[in-house]
Amino acid sequence: MAVTTRSVRAPRGSILSCLAWPQEAAFRMIQNNLDPEVAEKPDDLIVYGGTGRAARSWQAFDRILATLRRLRNDETMLVQSGKPVGVFKTHEWAPRVLIANSLLVPRWATWEKFRELEALGLTMYGQMTAGSWIYIGTQGILQGTYETFAAVARKHFGGSLKGRVVVSAGLGGMGGAQPLAVTMNEGVALIVEVDASRLQRRQQQGFLDDTDLDLDDALRHVDYYKQRGEPRSIGLLGNAAHVLPELVRRGVNVDVVTDQTSAHDPLDGYVPDVADPVA
Repeated sequence: MAVTTRSVRAPRGSILSCLAWPQEAAFRMIQNNLDPEVAEKPDDLIVYGGTGRAARSWQAFDRILATLRRLRNDETMLVQSGKPVGVFKTHEWAPRVLIANSLLVPRWATWEKFRELEALGLTMYGQMTAGSWIYIGTQGILQGTYETFAAVARKHFGGSLKGRVVVSAGLGGMGGAQPLAVTMNEGVALIVEVDASRLQRRQQQGFLDDTDLDLDDALRHVDYYKQRGEPRSIGLLGNAAHVLPELVRRGVNVDVVTDQTSAHDPLDGYVPDVADPVA
């Protein structure tokens, strides 16, 4: 996909761009998904999750907005994998938009076939809330991430992560909630991230307390806050594929280990150990 530099922001206020508020809601939601303050890579329509897109192409995005502007209160727009493919006469209480993303007949539901269709511009990967236009940034996953760590604390550590060290990786749209979720549970978080821009972004947004470029420095800080029982989150620029084995080799005492990278995507998410972090 060709990258187009473009800044998208949803309309604010009470002035309608569409014929009614149900259409306006969808109109604003898809644009909010691609707001630079929300999306991970808005220039190429990627919201989060490796390649989770809000629309198949900028042309499709423009057609979606144009259709929503003129969509009547008794009509429904059908969107197939990020592209508007039809408008049907329905009724006032029907959905204004119906969306189906990334669906393949099981016989051809393979990554190889999906990549082929994606390259031809015939589909896109919509993730859960990217292609459905309901992503609200890292804040949206914060509660669930907090509750997950709270459950760990209740089950294994007497109800709190105070004085406990959580090691994880990934500070993208989803993983970026991890450091704050850990400190909300009174723990110390060491989060490894291979992309320096994501470390900086999470720190600016208030999800991450500190950033270290060296493992020794990061471990000193982790131990400092652990010994004092103070909640703190430290982001480390590095590759988890290298850092985790190194922690084992050093015998570092860690209480919880998890991961929230896009390593499930071998082309656009997985970063092998031989690759250097992105400064």
